[in-house]
Parts: sequence; structure tokens; C-alpha cells
Amino acid sequence: MESSAAAAAMEKPVMLVGVDESDHSFYALEWTLDHFFVPYAPNTPFNLIIIHSKPTPLTVIGIAGPGVAAALPCVESDLKKIATRVIEKAKQLCISKNVHGVLLEAVEGDPRNVLCEYVEKHHASMLVIGSHGYGAIKRAVLGSVSDYCAHHAHCSVTIVKKPKNTH
Repeated sequence: MESSAAAAAMEKPVMLVGVDESDHSFYALEWTLDHFFVPYAPNTPFNLIIIHSKPTPLTVIGIAGPGVAAALPCVESDLKKIATRVIEKAKQLCISKNVHGVLLEAVEGDPRNVLCEYVEKHHASMLVIGSHGYGAIKRAVLGSVSDYCAHHAHCSVTIVKKPKNTH
């Protein structure tokens, strides 16, 4: 039979936070920890899952051509190193805020799809992502993960904007 603490933990809604290597992303994670976890420790209102979406080597390289096959192992190695760094940095931030019991995962794929899929997989109640603050042209060319998730994720989506430095 499960303990009442374990049963209570299972009943908590899931909050998913998407992270990448950007300052905007880690600002959103820190904001989430400060607003939803630190004030309530150890009785947090959510189970926290932090997801990093690692691009595939071919999406990084772009169009295939001569020499691409030789570059793939190097690109794959770099992407793995970045993913490890991102997950470790997220883990250390959680530890520094005394937030424990966090599930951290690096998953290969387009962040838009990965985040929406993980919302479904974990029946998340909330998705939190940072805003890179792209202008209209850059957003049109690169696509906005936050915009896509706001329209396609089947849960509440919180988009955290990092304040601009005013010096």
C-alpha cells in the first residue's frame, strides 16, 4: 500500500517547464520556481517536469549534401553536450532553490512538438516557457515556440518574459 505522502504527490497536477540554453529560458524557470515552488516548499502545489528539446543533427546542419555524413557525429556530440549542460544547469537551479523531486529530461525533436507531446503524455495542467522577445520578422522566419504552444498545447500556457535591462 502506498504511503499517504506518495499518494498525495501522485494527485498533484503536473507543471511542465521547457528549457533551452538561453537566458530567457532560465529566467522563466527561475520565475516559475520562485512563484510556484519556493513559497510552498515542501508542500508544492505541482509535480515539476523540466524538458529540454534537443534538435536533430540534420535540422542543425540543414540541407544534405557532400560532407554532411562526416559532420553528423560532431554535430550530434555537440548537441548532446549542450543538452547535458542545459539539464545540469536546470538541476542546479532547482537545488539552489531547495526544490526537489523534479523530473528532468532531454528529448530529441522540434521544441514545439516535444512540449505539446509532453503536455499530453504527462497530462500537464500548465506549461511554462520563456519568450525570446523576437521581433515580427525574426518570429516569422524562425517561428515562435511560445506562440505555437499557446495555440496547440492542451493546457494553460504561461509565457514568461525576461525584463529588459534599462541602463
